[in-house]
Amino acid sequence: MTKVVGIIPARYASTRFPGKPLADILGKPMIQHVYERARKAKTVGQLLVATDDQRIFDAVKAFGGEVVMTRADHPTGTDRLAEAAAKLDVDLIVNIQGDEPMIEAEVIDAAATPLIEDPSIPMSTLMSRVTEPAELHDPNVVKVVVDRNGFALYFSRALIPYARDKAESDVTYYYHPGLYVYRKDFLLTYAALAPTPLEQTEKLEQLRALENGYRIKVVETRHRPVSVDTPEDLENVKRLMGRKR
Repeated sequence: MTKVVGIIPARYASTRFPGKPLADILGKPMIQHVYERARKAKTVGQLLVATDDQRIFDAVKAFGGEVVMTRADHPTGTDRLAEAAAKLDVDLIVNIQGDEPMIEAEVIDAAATPLIEDPSIPMSTLMSRVTEPAELHDPNVVKVVVDRNGFALYFSRALIPYARDKAESDVTYYYHPGLYVYRKDFLLTYAALAPTPLEQTEKLEQLRALENGYRIKVVETRHRPVSVDTPEDLENVKRLMGRKR
């Protein structure tokens, strides 16, 4: 059996929204919503939160979740993930974003399945079709293009591919949500690699893997995550989740 653990990196400090993981949504902290929904994934045998803040640690403990403390000086969530993963006896690590309180368990399973079925794949992620024209040129909506076998060719904040001889409306574009699955050994190697030129230019950490010649399997999903990056996003999520009650 392949041992799969889901890890939710969660830090208190945030430029746009300090304390975001503890923001209240319908009577629960956001991190609890993420945890409870991710726990429904069939492929994940263990789920934990990795944080550098005692307030988040205590909140997770209070709702009965598993949580570990990590160093406070990690430059990225991947580094925090790698510190937590290094101590685990596990095959696969799922990096679950802590700011997506409406995450569907099915997307976690979809991303993990290729690595469970094919031991040669070091890393996987997701893509979904861009349906809103306003997102096409939004640099916060990361796009991805893949080869015929479903492996990433490139990720960009720019619109890719470029429609040279046709209208943008005639091209299918794919959005890349930030959920990843790694083999443990690869994650530790990947986190130790130096930042690469394209990664630094686009500010997209996954380009480090591509620039070093590693393949990333990309699975299409119809689910679109709703991220909370600002207090305004939080109010939107509250409305959406309130309707589903």
